[in-house]
Amino acid sequence: MSMIEVTRDVKNPLLSRREITCNFKGLSGRLKKLEAVDMISKKFNLEGKIVIPILLKNDTGRPVVSGSFYVYEDEKLAKEHLKAAVFARIEKAKGAGAKAEGESPAEQAEAPKEESK
Repeated sequence: MSMIEVTRDVKNPLLSRREITCNFKGLSGRLKKLEAVDMISKKFNLEGKIVIPILLKNDTGRPVVSGSFYVYEDEKLAKEHLKAAVFARIEKAKGAGAKAEGESPAEQAEAPKEESK
């Protein structure tokens, strides 16, 4: 039995994207968006495509996370269709993941700090 149960997989020709909705069993409260993107990319063989996590929602009373993802062929097209805040959140999550994985505290402290008057 797979951890990922696909509930909806639709190709949207109007917006040139694929829309995937699925449930992640047993990962409630522990699943991060970037981890979910990796799992979806591996399950559907989406190497080289842009997978955007739209929504991860925990179900009340059940250990299930419902997720919605958009899959684009071209990053430029994705940036035209979606808000810039979506990409900012993804970059922020990638940056936080990089800091947690291997960046030393000295490298974190080197970032320029603005002084307020």
